[in-house]
Amino acid sequence: MNQTATAPASESINSGLQPGADPMLPVPYIIQKTRRELRDTFTLELTPALNSDQPFHFAPGQFTMLYAFGYGEVPISISGDPANPGTLIHTIREVGAITRALGRLKRGASVGVRGPFGVGWPVTAAEGSDVVILAGGLGLAPLRPAIYQILAQRARYGNVCIYYGARSPADILFLQQLQRWRGRFDITVEVTVDRAPADWSGRVGVVTQLLTRASSQSGFDPVHTIALVCGPEVMMRFCASALNEQGVGDERIYLSVERNMKCALGFCGHCQFGPGFVCKDGPVYRLDQIKPLLTIREL
Repeated sequence: MNQTATAPASESINSGLQPGADPMLPVPYIIQKTRRELRDTFTLELTPALNSDQPFHFAPGQFTMLYAFGYGEVPISISGDPANPGTLIHTIREVGAITRALGRLKRGASVGVRGPFGVGWPVTAAEGSDVVILAGGLGLAPLRPAIYQILAQRARYGNVCIYYGARSPADILFLQQLQRWRGRFDITVEVTVDRAPADWSGRVGVVTQLLTRASSQSGFDPVHTIALVCGPEVMMRFCASALNEQGVGDERIYLSVERNMKCALGFCGHCQFGPGFVCKDGPVYRLDQIKPLLTIREL
């Protein structure tokens, strides 16, 4: 176990961009597979159109700008395995014209990709610590690369706890994968839903209840824990408060912040968050860096 109380820095990598490449110019990728995850959520598996041998290296928590030709582009977190840079995977919720257009594309269709961009989860720097992962709804997708990397290097971490909350059993993302992870003997995986039918035998309630129960059972050591949190902003605020109550300091809690991003390079100002920009300074922030901003409505 890591006996220091110093929080690690978040991580980023930009080697997905070719040397000298224009970061504003989308690179064509081909859809190899589409998979419907939920009623309004799907996953795209992409490979480069021009050079299928060119890997796309990224850090867990980073995002790309996906371009649907004829519609525009949208920021999407990468949800694939960092150890498999030959395939670029995004899990997307249909919430607007661009994401709906991406959802209609079939195998063999072309999309544009810019990136990777942003600051990712502190996965490497968290080695030696317990890791608590709190996800709500689609927030599991940006956390999945971090989970892949942690499980691939399991011996480098202390206790690993994954707590996931969804609106209902029908809204549980990556259900089969959660079941496989739960079947391991070296991590804790708990799932809860806000509401459920009578035949649901799992937990009902908010995800912070799982956190409180885990701490009472010594699932992790708060002083030596790194927490990764992603989901709706109100959920993240409550999770941060619950982690504080369990003894996890702000400097050891990381949140992924979502804002309206257009250029991904800090030029347009659409994603300004306090004095910085989410596309450059985030999307992953340490809580003590942004805690006052989270209390400001409409920011």
